[in-house]
Amino acid sequence: MSLPSRILHPLLDLAQIQHGFFTRQGGVSQGVYDSLNLGLGSKDDQDAVLENRKRVAASFGRPENYLLSLYQVHSNIALKVNEPFQGERPEADGLVTARAGVILSALSADCAPILFCDPQSRVVGSCHAGWKGALGGIIESTLKAMTQQGAKIERIRAVIGPCIQQASYEVGADYESTFLKDDSESKPFFIAGSEIDKRLFDLPGYCLMRLKRAGVTEAVSTGHDTCADSAQFFSNRRAVKTGEPDYGRLISCIMIRA
Repeated sequence: MSLPSRILHPLLDLAQIQHGFFTRQGGVSQGVYDSLNLGLGSKDDQDAVLENRKRVAASFGRPENYLLSLYQVHSNIALKVNEPFQGERPEADGLVTARAGVILSALSADCAPILFCDPQSRVVGSCHAGWKGALGGIIESTLKAMTQQGAKIERIRAVIGPCIQQASYEVGADYESTFLKDDSESKPFFIAGSEIDKRLFDLPGYCLMRLKRAGVTEAVSTGHDTCADSAQFFSNRRAVKTGEPDYGRLISCIMIRA
């Protein structure tokens, strides 16, 4: 079995932590899902998706059932977990554990996957932050769950993985109004778009601001644009623009080593 392709970041590349922002390369899916599609909710062949999950788990040296992923609903719900799920995937957008060998993940296809760790307390977290989740507080909920497991905010490291970047993310002016209504510090993350009623939104920049406002001083973004780089990443927005019938989902993972 060949291991899938992933991007590592030095901030999380620690002896006691294993992580990876996986690209679309190194799986068995075909067509628009070529090749490492992790989307159980996509229209891809489910056997192919399960094989892809096995490959990701194997790259961490773990069986597939220890790769935990959620039914993501753009919420601010973060769950503390210690073992594989029993039955259906819970509806939530953040995961936290202090248990070694449990792989936490976030699925994405333009939204921001964020991986967290407090290496001293050996607590890790992951979350899926689209614009709605970021504005609604999923980052803060994940950080709160980490501190409840023994992490300290001042020691937490966070890396925002591949996601849609500002140059690719044009939205209606109403998005800016929605953000400003709930978060007065969001205005710098909107710039003029191609038309008077359009804006370009900086999702990773906004997530970084929320992280730092919450007290996380070691927070960075990888800077990869999922929409612009079709060779490495799946993208919902790109699929809509090109008229593709569906799109694959990327996965980002983190685990405490035993």
